[in-house]
Amino acid sequence: MTGAGLFLIGGVAAGINAVAGGGSLISFPFLTEAIKIPSIQANATNSAALWPGSLAGAFGFKDLLHKTRHYLKLLALPTLVGSSFGAWLLTVSTRKTFDSIIPFLILLASLMLTLQPKIKALAKRHDRSMPLWVGVLTQLLVATYGGYFGAGMGLMMLGSFALYMEGNIHELNAVKNWLGLIVNFAASALLALKGMVQWDAFIFLALGAITGGFFSAKYSQRVDSEKLRWVIALYGFGMTGYFFWRAFFRS
Repeated sequence: MTGAGLFLIGGVAAGINAVAGGGSLISFPFLTEAIKIPSIQANATNSAALWPGSLAGAFGFKDLLHKTRHYLKLLALPTLVGSSFGAWLLTVSTRKTFDSIIPFLILLASLMLTLQPKIKALAKRHDRSMPLWVGVLTQLLVATYGGYFGAGMGLMMLGSFALYMEGNIHELNAVKNWLGLIVNFAASALLALKGMVQWDAFIFLALGAITGGFFSAKYSQRVDSEKLRWVIALYGFGMTGYFFWRAFFRS
């Protein structure tokens, strides 16, 4: 049942990521609460297992990079540095410290999901006023967050891109997916080398993510993404309350 459950959750998380975002709000609590994997190892395993979905998403948007490829080249290095630093921070965090931070990270991811329409509306604007160097610094910080935890990272990228990057929402989304691939690959590689990935859980979760990503690409248009987004956001707020209780009030 454990393997089947992981496969199912991986598929659901990948599908949610494709349709509305926030899939990690499903898969991470499942790893910590149902499978009983320690929180830091669960975070590392979750990041590594959902990486194939990032790969598929990036290649799905490669044809939209002709106008924004120079941004991708500019931001690739700070993304690699930031995500590696974030993953390193995770490796040196104690479980107690990470458990104390988790509620705030899940709350942040839930808020980003709630604000998704406003972020996308911002990305459709044509007045880009933020200096490019500020964009590079912002991307470094977002990538650091992505390497450390990751849920909501894509929406953070999209919101920051809207302040300085020229292009429509789809072109910005293409850059986001490729930079997200860099974040997930760099963080997963470092965490795996540090022995923090639970490989038995990873296999089933990753297979589920690949399957879910494949089918969501075919059937995502049939799902009401707005209703799903609110369901996942409300679930995330519920998980925020639970992890606050677990970190600060459970005896």
